[in-house]
Amino acid sequence: MQLIEGRNLPRHVGIIMDGNGRWAELRGERREAGHKAGSAAVRRIVRVGRRLGLDALTLYAFSEQNWARPPGEVDALMGLLREYLVSEWDEIMGNGIRLVAIGDVSRLPEPVRDALDPLRSASSHNGAMTLALALSYGGREEIATAARELAAEAVAGRITPDQIDVAALSARIPSLSVGDPDLIIRTGGEQRISNFLLFGAAYAELAFTDRLWPDFTEDDLFAAIASYQRRERRFGRVGVKTP
Repeated sequence: MQLIEGRNLPRHVGIIMDGNGRWAELRGERREAGHKAGSAAVRRIVRVGRRLGLDALTLYAFSEQNWARPPGEVDALMGLLREYLVSEWDEIMGNGIRLVAIGDVSRLPEPVRDALDPLRSASSHNGAMTLALALSYGGREEIATAARELAAEAVAGRITPDQIDVAALSARIPSLSVGDPDLIIRTGGEQRISNFLLFGAAYAELAFTDRLWPDFTEDDLFAAIASYQRRERRFGRVGVKTP
């Protein structure tokens, strides 16, 4: 905590939670064991984010491309997701957290939706922090969906083509309902953003760590935020020189 300047926190942090499978394989365990350990890390980091006072935390829980994984692994992930939603109800409601989901949630199994939808509804008026779970999510896919919506409006005559601009597209990007991400963290050693928050990430600061997600701790989060706070965010402008 001493590394962080309380007045200069990122408002919205996104995390690509990578490394669950490798964590398990390094221990001679099934990949499902890594996902279970990863769910404990989710609980840990959500609590830390709430304690820090982040406005929004978006977690890349399951990508559109993850459906291509072996069925047994997908089933295990869906089971862990449902377990998280059920077990964390009191934690989320008691701490004033608003839960939202981005992505094609219609593809989620019915038992998962049965746990997700009531919690989204019950927490909709909470205002302490927004927790966005990216589920069956893809950055390219949500941009394509927004483009289709705008095209349909243009064909229907409700808008003209010259009204299609960055603002119009942004208004139809679900992941931007909590604003652009200020900081995107990826665990697991890879240095790419893997179709995560593509539109909003235009000026996000990026932080990469070799730490596998199940081992990611509050100290790792603090280190990423401290790195963010040392950077000058210019958004394409010329930096201000210090006399």
